[in-house]
Amino acid sequence: MLGIADDVQLVTNALRCTPDREIRVRLTREPGSVLLGVWDSSDELPIAKRTAESTLDDLVPDPLALDAGHGAGTGGRGLPIVEALSTRCGVDRTRPHGKWVWSRISA
Repeated sequence: MLGIADDVQLVTNALRCTPDREIRVRLTREPGSVLLGVWDSSDELPIAKRTAESTLDDLVPDPLALDAGHGAGTGGRGLPIVEALSTRCGVDRTRPHGKWVWSRISA
């Protein structure tokens, strides 16, 4: 099941990428699943950084993750984590600008 850290990943990605820092978060209960959606005003689509095959056991906390400048050049790994933990996920563009990045998680 998707955990709070994974939910936060979608939100922090949206905050980092949107030009005006406005985001919207939507949780929808569906039969047998939950749909998490995060909207931001950027028209730029997220790009997943493809890495070698890994498992959840390969993911370990980074003690330097909050240090200024430490994350430079390391983005793009959140979406593959969300993809691995979701039943389905995707991106839907909105008009006149922006997009919803969403993840469906089975109960």
